[in-house]
Formats: sequence, C-alpha cells, structure tokens
Amino acid sequence: MDAQHLYSYTRRAVDDYGMIEEGDKIAVGISGGKDSLALLYALKGLQRFYPNHFELMAITVDLGFGIQDFDLIEKYCNDLGVEYIVIKTDIAEIVFDERKESNPCSLCAKMRKGSLNEVAKEKGCNKVAFAHHKDDMIETMFLSLIYEGRFHCFSPITILDRIGLTLIRPLMYVPEKDVIGFANKYNLPVAKNPCPVDGHTKREYVKNLVKQLNNENPGCKDRFFRAILDGGIFNINV
Repeated sequence: MDAQHLYSYTRRAVDDYGMIEEGDKIAVGISGGKDSLALLYALKGLQRFYPNHFELMAITVDLGFGIQDFDLIEKYCNDLGVEYIVIKTDIAEIVFDERKESNPCSLCAKMRKGSLNEVAKEKGCNKVAFAHHKDDMIETMFLSLIYEGRFHCFSPITILDRIGLTLIRPLMYVPEKDVIGFANKYNLPVAKNPCPVDGHTKREYVKNLVKQLNNENPGCKDRFFRAILDGGIFNINV
C-alpha cells in the first residue's frame, strides 16, 4: 500500500464519522509498532489538505521494560515535524513483578491509556488517536462474543465525558496486511514490543481463528466487518 491509498482510507473514516473538527489538537498514541507509526504518517499527510485545520503531536508511554529504543521514532517524528513525548512509567514492574497478573493485558492497557490521556490533556489536546485497524475491530468483536457473550466492538469515536477527551480511530478501514505492506514500503522505524506475553494472548488466538475462517470461507472477514458496521453496537459516549 502506498501513501495515497493510506490517505484515502484515513480520509474516508474521518469523513464518515466526523473524527476531526476545526481547531482540534490531536495526540497520536505511538506504541512503537507499525500501526501507530502508519497512523501518524497518515494524519500528517491529511493535515496538509484537510479542510478542517488541526494540530498534531505524538506520545509514547514507555512501559519500563528498559529494552525498547525510541530514538529512531523520535527522528521519524522530527522528520515529520511532529512534537514527540515519551512518558516514563513503571507499568511493567507493577503488572508483572508487583501484581504478578496472570492476564496482564487488561491492567496494562488501562494504565497505559490513563498515562497517555493525562499527558494529552496537560498538552492541551482535545482528542487522542489510536491506531486500531480493520482486523483489530473484527478480532475485538470475536473476543467479546467468545469470552463475554455479547456482540460488541470499540467505536470509531469514543467521547470520554469525564475527562474531556475524544478518542478517534482513523485506521478503522485499513486491513492489517496493507499496514504491513506500508510499513515495509516506507521503512517505518518499528520498535518491537518487548512484552513477555506478546504473541501468547487471547487476541492472538482469535487472530489465528479469524485467519482460518477466512481461508476456509473466502471473504468472510469482510462480511464480519460489515456486520460490525451495520449492527448498531457502537457506544459513542463513555
């Protein structure tokens, strides 16, 4: 996938759900993975021609594993002309050493998002952009269906009334395979996730399940996505 296709996907999502308004200041959550780096590239490109003017900055929450190098990401942000902040935390120590969580993903995500939202607010941002793509939405629906017994998925837009932030997901129409192709084509400076449970989670199980279902029933992944969009399951206000 080239930049123009990425811009097209992103513009479609932004327009369909009114994700960006005049004067927005958007903090892009940068995990170090391909998805968030592609999202920053997309929004920076969109910024040049989108009719609603908006500001961008990038924020990384360093979980504290001590082995993830963000220097190349900092250069990437500088080259794009985007302010970049790394938040130092002890989340890894709390989750794995102190709490010894058997299922650490939920607590880690909650703490990571809390740190990101707090700094975004301090920096005057009114929106936070997450890099969830099409496959993430499908997998989240299956996780909810299998483990919670409900048909649910996160929303393209989530309004956090209590803290005065709006979460947006501009990559919602982008298939993961296209993000991978984009990251390879443009040599994005991915900083590999050092989490010890990476690749051994329920989400990884569901990812493989969806892949198998699509191999056995070609096109069903797109039908799953359409069911999410048409199913009226989004809860915008939290």
